[in-house]
Amino acid sequence: MPADAMRAKSGTSHQPVATIRWLKRDELSANSWNPNKQAPPEHRLLKISILENGWTQPIVAREEDSGLEIVDGYHRWLVSADPEVAALTDGMVPVVVLPPTDPVLARMATIRHNRARGTHHVLGMADIVADLLELGLSGEEIGRRLEMDEEEVDRLADRGEMTRRHNAGGFNTGWTV
Repeated sequence: MPADAMRAKSGTSHQPVATIRWLKRDELSANSWNPNKQAPPEHRLLKISILENGWTQPIVAREEDSGLEIVDGYHRWLVSADPEVAALTDGMVPVVVLPPTDPVLARMATIRHNRARGTHHVLGMADIVADLLELGLSGEEIGRRLEMDEEEVDRLADRGEMTRRHNAGGFNTGWTV
């Protein structure tokens, strides 16, 4: 795929964030590949953040045959079920719907959103790399588009041996096991 074909359209009116919609949380569903985990203290912190600051980040979703699938914002979606949080907006959540997004681009978007913010669970990332390889992407393209060097892609692709070989120095500081 040419690099320019992967670019978002220019102009503020073409940006997904320009079309935030308030939807019932039940209109969204979780994806099956998110490697991001949240410990209970961070979940509580997210709830406090929304209660004190309001909704400052929308949930990012893509259209699927069965409805809207979350690409980013799974933990915001989870906390939106809390009665106190739901009461703020009558059970509505802010949602940005991506332009038509295939499974490869959806997984890439999830990784980029998560990785740009913090830590990742290594084995969950390994599952996504395996998915992307099965979907036809080369290791080189995965590395280029997800800012991973060749060794990192290879190690993630070789999940069977990963746990045995893993050491904290083998991945960047954003990784957890």
